Amino acid sequence: MKFFIQNAYRYFVSLVALIALTQTVNAQTESDALMIPKNYVCIAGMYAHNNWDHYWEGTFNRNNLNLGTVSSNFYNLGVVYGLSNRINVSAFVPYVQTNVTAGTLRAQRGVQDIYLAFKWMAVREQLGTGLLSFHAIATGSIPLGNYQPDYLPLALGSRSRGVALRGLLNYQVGRFFVAGAGQYVRRDNISIDRDAYYTTEMHYTNQVAIPNATNFLVSAGFRSLQLNVEAIATKYTTLGGFDITRNNMPFPSNRMNATAVGGLAKYMFQSIPGLELTAGSNYVVAARNVGQNLQVFGGLDYIFAVKKEKTDK
Repeated sequence: MKFFIQNAYRYFVSLVALIALTQTVNAQTESDALMIPKNYVCIAGMYAHNNWDHYWEGTFNRNNLNLGTVSSNFYNLGVVYGLSNRINVSAFVPYVQTNVTAGTLRAQRGVQDIYLAFKWMAVREQLGTGLLSFHAIATGSIPLGNYQPDYLPLALGSRSRGVALRGLLNYQVGRFFVAGAGQYVRRDNISIDRDAYYTTEMHYTNQVAIPNATNFLVSAGFRSLQLNVEAIATKYTTLGGFDITRNNMPFPSNRMNATAVGGLAKYMFQSIPGLELTAGSNYVVAARNVGQNLQVFGGLDYIFAVKKEKTDK
């Protein structure tokens, strides 16, 4: 039961991937086939640091002396609860700081959005010498902070309400596993503080259509009661949008595609049951209108029972 708290950290890293593509694209999503048990709670505290000094302007990889190095810090608190052994619900709220080392743009900081998730283990069957499982995951986001989305690359987020559906397939033999996941993300329009703007044509409105997106993942690694190590690759693709024009600032409805690779390790403290340390890193290797980001992250999770199951005497 000790390794069930891995699900909490994995969900947080997924959120960062979807909300901060101008600063980072993460290599982790809800690719974990483990669940929080019924009537257990996981409290998660997490931190991620991102930085880049090169980015893709369309397909052209370049730097910008008016920006220098762009960085961001995510401080995230969340909770995961086991409604049953097959159903988990989650809630996370991040506090975000962004900064640049050159130019005149001002750093930003503040609370971003609240993120909610529902995870259902629909299938869990023995297949050959291993265990096959399929999970269906629904997530949603609602803006909380009064931040300005039309301030890229320093905006704290997109301020777009969104919903996403993900399917996760996992196969484990002994301590080794492989997993794959596909996700569809639908995002609402946003309002910006100007009455007209230009993309590939003139728009006389303050409403901006944010492109929907897909997110695909493959991962493989080793799981035990005390140590877990895995390698992960993701591909995030917006379904529409336009390229950043030459020497211009990015815009919320830009096309933002990215492929990232990375890994993570988790360690369960034997002396403190329920406490787990997570650390990892990932790097954007190919992209469009996205920073060539390096991210490092870490966090502590703690799981405990809130209600004991009744047992027959």
